[in-house]
Amino acid sequence: MIDAYRPEDWPHFLPPCASVYCQVMSGLLNRHILLGITGGIAAYKAAELVRLLRRAGAQVLVVMTRGAMEFITPLSLQALSGQPVRSELFDANAEAGMDHIELARWAELILVAPASANFLARLAGGQADDLLTTLCLASDAPLAVAPAMNQQMWQAMATQENIQRLLARGVNLFGPDHGEQACGELGPGRMLEPVELLQRSEQLLADGSLAGVRALVTAGPTREAIDPVRFISNRSSGRMGFAIATALAAAGAEVILVAGPVSLTTPPRVRRVDVVSAQDMLAAVEAETFDLLVATAAVADYRPAIEVAAKIKKNQAELSLALTRNPDILASISTKRPQVFAVGFAAETNDLEQYARQKLKEKNLAMIAANWVGDGCGFEVEHNALQVFWSDGQTSLAEAPKEQLARELVALIAEHYKNRK
Repeated sequence: MIDAYRPEDWPHFLPPCASVYCQVMSGLLNRHILLGITGGIAAYKAAELVRLLRRAGAQVLVVMTRGAMEFITPLSLQALSGQPVRSELFDANAEAGMDHIELARWAELILVAPASANFLARLAGGQADDLLTTLCLASDAPLAVAPAMNQQMWQAMATQENIQRLLARGVNLFGPDHGEQACGELGPGRMLEPVELLQRSEQLLADGSLAGVRALVTAGPTREAIDPVRFISNRSSGRMGFAIATALAAAGAEVILVAGPVSLTTPPRVRRVDVVSAQDMLAAVEAETFDLLVATAAVADYRPAIEVAAKIKKNQAELSLALTRNPDILASISTKRPQVFAVGFAAETNDLEQYARQKLKEKNLAMIAANWVGDGCGFEVEHNALQVFWSDGQTSLAEAPKEQLARELVALIAEHYKNRK
């Protein structure tokens, strides 16, 4: 249903489908975006852009120039971003801990929208005479500018020379668009619409480190039927697996997501296959071809030996249930397809490293990510932490939102995948 909506068909103001689209556009989940706003009539669109970025799951901090505050109030943007708006370089309250440097380190993307001709000139000249230009110079995050100005100003030789200098330094240019302008003229210089700025931001943050790789992710629990109404399962929500599928797609991989029964929206650019039982999941995985396997699914180790055709009645004081072992999907694939780069997951309540390294060796894996479960860890929580092991090394990924943790793990996987190849 969601695929039926195309962003280019949306009207300027947000219809209901826009919020649905942004909620599944999870490539921006928990990404740190510093939004710079400069003086110009297009500054009013910044409110819509902040709302879209937040709905996409990004954390947004707004930095305004003094000119921007002539067109839109900091209070409006603070309400939409949920964070105080910054505008002054010399702020006694904020600068006690060199806060502008902390802002520069915090940002994963600096997006200036709108970017006025004056701002572009100052940026091209390397000036740092206000907070926004200082942050642009002090940060190593990708920098993108969305120009907005009169068509004659955009086409002026000075502006074009400034743009060429910025492009040569690696600054990303988002637009401008061509069309009717606030002054009544027609031509290039319109700021791109917020929806397109959202899409370009997501594309810019995609790193392409796994371009051309076909990856399969298993996620969520499995359900093993006892009778038509009861089943054996576990507490896995599938969130980590879905976050990894999202991160793999953002890294350029072609992603297949084999998911057990979960209530999660399919990530963008991911092909999803729904299954129920462990045997269903094994069949679905074996039916696909792939170069990289990340097995996050919490597959049930056992299933009832006999599935009863009718509902079991509560007419006995005790009930014995015979179980038989389920197939080990990860071990099966790593044995049958040794060329696949296989990454396993281990959820443990004790002796985490011992059990993780044992599984790494026994299942012939390239890598295994282990985490503690129980006492509020692992399942049914938004944060997690991982210990990652491979044959001759290990590393720790500190506790973080699962979406951020997934990006860190995928970056590690990409590094090892390239080295092995």
